[in-house]
Amino acid sequence: MRLLGFIVNPVAGMGGSVGLKGTDGEIIKDAIKLGAKPIVPKRVEVFLSHLKSKDEFCLLVAPGKMGEELVSGKRVKYKVIGHIQQQTTAEDTKRIARLMVKNAIDLLVFCGGDGTARDIFDAIKLKIPVVAIPSGVKMFSSVFALNPKAAAQMVDRFIEETTDTQEKEILDIDEDAFRDNRLVSKLYGYLVVPKIQNLIQNAKDSSKVGRTIDENKYEIAQQIVETMKEGTLYLLGPGTTVKSITDQLKVYKSLLGVDAIYNKNLIIKDLNESGIIELLHIYQKVKIIVTPIGGQGFVFGRGNKQFTPKILRRVGKNNIIIIGTEDKIKSLKCLRVDTGDDETDKMLEGLTKVVIGYREELICKIEC
Repeated sequence: MRLLGFIVNPVAGMGGSVGLKGTDGEIIKDAIKLGAKPIVPKRVEVFLSHLKSKDEFCLLVAPGKMGEELVSGKRVKYKVIGHIQQQTTAEDTKRIARLMVKNAIDLLVFCGGDGTARDIFDAIKLKIPVVAIPSGVKMFSSVFALNPKAAAQMVDRFIEETTDTQEKEILDIDEDAFRDNRLVSKLYGYLVVPKIQNLIQNAKDSSKVGRTIDENKYEIAQQIVETMKEGTLYLLGPGTTVKSITDQLKVYKSLLGVDAIYNKNLIIKDLNESGIIELLHIYQKVKIIVTPIGGQGFVFGRGNKQFTPKILRRVGKNNIIIIGTEDKIKSLKCLRVDTGDDETDKMLEGLTKVVIGYREELICKIEC
């Protein structure tokens, strides 16, 4: 019987739909005021429902909402360990992770985002392997499984057979800068992860800066601007490639937010889920323009959680325009989605066109 640790950050990802781009520190209070709801329970439910090796391990779980409440009644053997504060903090995560290592766990499974990964690193360094269930807003680090189902498959493989491990990067994203429309990141450390191909994401790869790349972005923007239709609302997602469109239009673009363009004019900037839904009640014709995260290929589910499943189903796959520089798109094996809703992911998967230049497209496959 293997012994696994299980820790959950209960507020991970709550800032995404309300446009706060994170939940570190006191920001969670703002997220709750804006109507943010916990997303971790559903992510954990999907993870547990896909586990096939439940009879072969016992979980040491954090108390209450950091683990115990989510595994109770799920046909999993578990034992509660440690204690937590009423208002949980990073220190709770670190303390319990250290305690689990002292109890000789074979593998630590945690659910959260980049901030949680940093806390786990601070607590255990490279002592034992981890499996990370993605549930944050950004998740630019490369320690995370592609989605909760992939995390379950990683655990099953780890239980079934001896697997090699590899060190994967944790990126330290400055959330204050992120909210201020700047992406500031640095290497924070490494965690040991089971080496299982095609189940774990890569770290975010920034778009290359240079004349050729800038020209490519200009060509993409030219194509989009020329084909924009009167009377259609365009919701522009984050990223420098998307920003090249507004640069041509000579209007403002929040680099890391969602902005609304109508008849080639900015009408609202930095929208959250509720703001987008209000616009969907007003405008009948709507299109979403997004670019995949470099190195990862995620179109939805990483860094643009304002586009919730409800919004994506309302807009529809045929009204989603994906753009990306040729080098970025050709370096990806496929595009990916992880919206948190199986029905929406299935709606989006399959072949799709990606604009990679002026009157130039590639056919790419979206997988979930």
